Amino acid sequence: MKTGLIIRHVPYEGVAGYREPIERAGYVLDRIDIADPSFPGLDLREPDLLIMMGGPMGVYEQDEHPWISCQLRRLATRLEADRPTLGVCFGAQMIAAALGANVFAGPHKEVGFHPIQLTQAGHASPLHHIADVPVLHWHGDTFTLPDSVELLGSSHLYDHQAFRRGRNLLALQFHAEMGEDPRFHEWIEQWPESVIEAGGDEASLRAAHDEHGPGAVAAGQRMVTQWLEELAA
Repeated sequence: MKTGLIIRHVPYEGVAGYREPIERAGYVLDRIDIADPSFPGLDLREPDLLIMMGGPMGVYEQDEHPWISCQLRRLATRLEADRPTLGVCFGAQMIAAALGANVFAGPHKEVGFHPIQLTQAGHASPLHHIADVPVLHWHGDTFTLPDSVELLGSSHLYDHQAFRRGRNLLALQFHAEMGEDPRFHEWIEQWPESVIEAGGDEASLRAAHDEHGPGAVAAGQRMVTQWLEELAA
């Protein structure tokens, strides 16, 4: 039996569309919230697969969220052991920070559906499945690129949208897991100001979700399926 652990930083940011390909690959998934009393003592090296999802906090807000520094220390030990790890949005930023990169507030909010421009390495990676596919973006933070990783893709607003290290580490700033999950509407209700700051409006974003969401999730599932297959290769 292969074990997978989802770290959920807020209740409305779950694994969503990635659950199906992960379970299909044979992983028995468990989930822990960072508010769980057992979280501080958890050994992050143990699961066969670790999936860290998003959240509205910034990696640099460690005074307000002391668990961030604790999680970073334990994540670093997992990455040193090269254990299979997937990070999405805030989870990707945590991976970058654990590898020594700087995470900081960017100059723009990036909210909406648009494609990733893949690098040569990106086209040769599982991300080729999302080439030219509009996927959901929802963030305002970014990061410097860690040493010893491959940049896989950029957007028109942010250079660092995805990177990997070997086959076992994949960090995704964007949300190709979202597009058919009703929690998307909770995001709009939680952060309507982010939609406005990004130059959009709620009605247009909901319409884009209806138009592009299913295709984004299907492409994201193919991407994750290939990534998991290559872990076992």
